Amino acid sequence: MILERFSLKGKSALVTGSSRGLGAAIALALAEAGASVAVHGSRAVPQATLDFVKKAGSESLALVGDVSDAAVCVSLVEETVAHFGHIDILVNNAGIIRRAPAIEHSEEDWKAVIDTDLTSVFRLTKQAAKHMLAQGSGKIINIASLLTFQGGVFVPSYAAAKGAVGQLTKAFANEWAAKGINVNAIAPGYMATDNTEALRANPERSRQILERIPAARWGSPEDMAGAAVFLASSASDYVHGHVMVVDGGWMSR
Repeated sequence: MILERFSLKGKSALVTGSSRGLGAAIALALAEAGASVAVHGSRAVPQATLDFVKKAGSESLALVGDVSDAAVCVSLVEETVAHFGHIDILVNNAGIIRRAPAIEHSEEDWKAVIDTDLTSVFRLTKQAAKHMLAQGSGKIINIASLLTFQGGVFVPSYAAAKGAVGQLTKAFANEWAAKGINVNAIAPGYMATDNTEALRANPERSRQILERIPAARWGSPEDMAGAAVFLASSASDYVHGHVMVVDGGWMSR
């Protein structure tokens, strides 16, 4: 049965940056599909998020730490494995954004964004892949962006990081596709989250964005759920190195 191929029963997942927003919606979707989920926050994991996972009938684990720290990347994976016994799904969602004209974009902001949005993906994926290669299976999902394809405005570090996430997704996929590991990415469009609060608060910029989106609305975190479950499940076993756009049609305009 095709629907059985979307089931994640018996699987365990680590979703970084899942205390709220897109990450929380993805964590809940994986839990509803049957996976046990390690929910991660940089400073804390709200009890409400854990309760949502529990209500879905799945086991949860709360993990805290700054993914820009190399040691934290190792510990997040190892704590997930220690608690659940294995790691089958890794979703690299944690990220930050810093806005400033390029001439004013500081070295500190550049480093913070690159370390959090790109280097952590490299580190976490390597650590999780050690376990996945040993068990001969695994699903890795990176959260890319429309700026994986476009340059954006006033976010040079974010555009650089997300562009590189797309290429890193393909590089890992090329190495591991024949070894039972799927590495793919989701590129969300303009979503109503904290990262886009400044854009949505700007009447002119918000209008310009909405005019280009064929769906005529900002996306919601729940719009990520179907893509995440698909790429985490056996339904996507022949999908490798793909960046799936979930954007209301923005890229087709």
